[in-house]
Amino acid sequence: MENKTVPSYMYFSLFKGYENIRVLYFVLTTSAYLIILLFNVTILLVLFKDKSLHEQPMYLLMCCLLFNSLYGSSAFFPRLSADLLSNTHRISRPACFTQLFVIYTYAISEYTILSVMAYDRYVAICEPLQYHTIMTHRKLFSLIVCAFSWPVFCFIIGLYLAIRLPLCGNQILRLYCSMWSVVRLSCISAAVINVCGYFVAVTTVFLPASFILFTYIRILIVCRRSTAEHRGKALQTCLPHIINFFTFSMASFSDIALSRYEPGQILNAVALVISLEFIVIPPLLNPLIYGLNLPDIRRRIVHMIPSIKIAF
Repeated sequence: MENKTVPSYMYFSLFKGYENIRVLYFVLTTSAYLIILLFNVTILLVLFKDKSLHEQPMYLLMCCLLFNSLYGSSAFFPRLSADLLSNTHRISRPACFTQLFVIYTYAISEYTILSVMAYDRYVAICEPLQYHTIMTHRKLFSLIVCAFSWPVFCFIIGLYLAIRLPLCGNQILRLYCSMWSVVRLSCISAAVINVCGYFVAVTTVFLPASFILFTYIRILIVCRRSTAEHRGKALQTCLPHIINFFTFSMASFSDIALSRYEPGQILNAVALVISLEFIVIPPLLNPLIYGLNLPDIRRRIVHMIPSIKIAF
């Protein structure tokens, strides 16, 4: 009979060795989360308050992107702050899989939303006369529903397989529950879940990334044939999306590469930085990129500041 166990708790081993400076990390982590909340909520309030922006698909998609940032951050930062003040650094099995589900659906949704935003910019720049005919409210609503439901559909199968795995260990070399860290603890072969993981990675990361690259190549071709004024306006609306896409892609590909290494093969400090990029950087940069680069948003934020001061 095989010695298979189902641990009730899992432990984050990366916290070891940082006990003396955990208060500093707690302050930095809490500050980062508060900044993420402030920046994202501010942009969302601007977008919700101004009804004239509701008619433009670009701004509605921006709301989805910022909401997704808040969704993913909520599964990571509060838990991390609690672990930094804890002496055990443990997480229950149900809480681990819940965190795993939220973080990965956040990451996949980031790509699906960016894909819809790329399609929107492609139609607006390459088919300007037919834009309002193509990007109707019904079609936009359908695309948004697909952008959020597809990640859940793709990931729920892999999550179901991971939950059924018998585990012979409880040490996770991350600051949060990740799929590959949990799969490595399996007492049996995880070939099926590995194949499922590759399928999810291809359909939710590489295919959307290829589509986004294709749309922007087409946009650049059209911009080269346009006037300088039209080219400037087009690039101004596309620049935040391009920066966001490349930032998130680099962070995601780094995390995927990290997951293929066995624990101990790379320095813990390197693993720590790489594993946090896709969770920390996009929620911090998204509101800054869109708030600073889009004139409509920037003007409304400036007009909102006096109102906030008066309210206090």
